[in-house]
Amino acid sequence: IVPVYNLIVIASSLIIAGLIGYMLVKTKFGRIIRATADKREMGEALGINMTRVYIKVFTLGTILGTLGGALVIPAMAAVSEMGVELIVLAFAVVVIGGLGSMKGAFIGALIVGVLRSIAISTYPELEMLTIYIIVIAVLVIKPQGLFGGSKV
Repeated sequence: IVPVYNLIVIASSLIIAGLIGYMLVKTKFGRIIRATADKREMGEALGINMTRVYIKVFTLGTILGTLGGALVIPAMAAVSEMGVELIVLAFAVVVIGGLGSMKGAFIGALIVGVLRSIAISTYPELEMLTIYIIVIAVLVIKPQGLFGGSKV
């Protein structure tokens, strides 16, 4: 049995991921973000105002973080230390998926979410340990993550 709120969060997450993916691939601003993330100097040489780009990206990140927090709060108790667990999970997602890969972040989040659910339902004491074991395995086998690549 899956609670209705969890389905709402899943649907919202898929919609947000789709919109961000579309923005990064299909819009001029998305292409500027991807280009300047790799080569800031080249963007500046082409006349891109990097200060404006940084402000817009920071604002977008703040909006997404706030939206993520708003989606999480009804499912968990709001305490001042709640960000620590989320940061650890986000770190695991990025390490598993690969830094800079949107597809990797999506797959990493799926892996972490499914493993957490299985661990909680079978043996709750090993919930975080299973995630750490997967992170260690990915780092040993493929240090750049499942979908990360070396950018030279």
